[in-house]
Amino acid sequence: MATLFISDLHLSGERPAIAEQLLRFLQGPAREAEALYILGDLFEAWIGDDAVAEEHRPVLAALQALSETGVPIFVMHGNRDFLLGAGFESMSGARLLPDPTVIELYGVPTLLMHGDTLCTDDKAYQQFRQMVRDPQWQAALLAKTPAERIALAREYREMSATQTAQKAEAIMDVNAEAVAAAFREHEVTRLIHGHTHRPAVHELEVDGRAVRRIVLGDWYEQGSVLTCTAEGCELGPL
Repeated sequence: MATLFISDLHLSGERPAIAEQLLRFLQGPAREAEALYILGDLFEAWIGDDAVAEEHRPVLAALQALSETGVPIFVMHGNRDFLLGAGFESMSGARLLPDPTVIELYGVPTLLMHGDTLCTDDKAYQQFRQMVRDPQWQAALLAKTPAERIALAREYREMSATQTAQKAEAIMDVNAEAVAAAFREHEVTRLIHGHTHRPAVHELEVDGRAVRRIVLGDWYEQGSVLTCTAEGCELGPL
């Protein structure tokens, strides 16, 4: 038995192949898992539990079916789907996890994060994140009609694409001191996160301790899955 980790699928009607690949994964390899963790950005946009896009319903049904087989599913908010709530949990059978969360993974305390809070050099993004994670801002957004929310989400995506094109690559990656601080604060030796779309296993040293940072990949070209067992973790494609 293995515990599986994925992130950054960015499901949308514009990329149906990713949803099809995820459905095969949920109906196949995930059925043999001890647990499945989705560390953010499952959806390209989620405008509220009361306004589910039709293209997302098969995925929600597949998640629910997987949970009914006894495989626990844990989902963390990403920077695209931060409005996932109790309604999503009910529709999917998944449980929402706080970011960050520490779990005991086969005897190794392991820190799970989406990863965007580690990108502290991107000051503009961190200000935006603080705004959209504010409960009052979210309540005001959810008070709008679904059509208004869709228009606003489109506007934010376009703005994000424009800003991303103008930023240096290094600014959008994690900050080394932020990573070290996360290891110190949570007193762990292993960190798993997504967000940067730069899959890799980084062997580091923090305060004289050997630590490991595992970065999950996106699903734009191939499914990126981290498989962990009592023997260790392996990052690779489906």
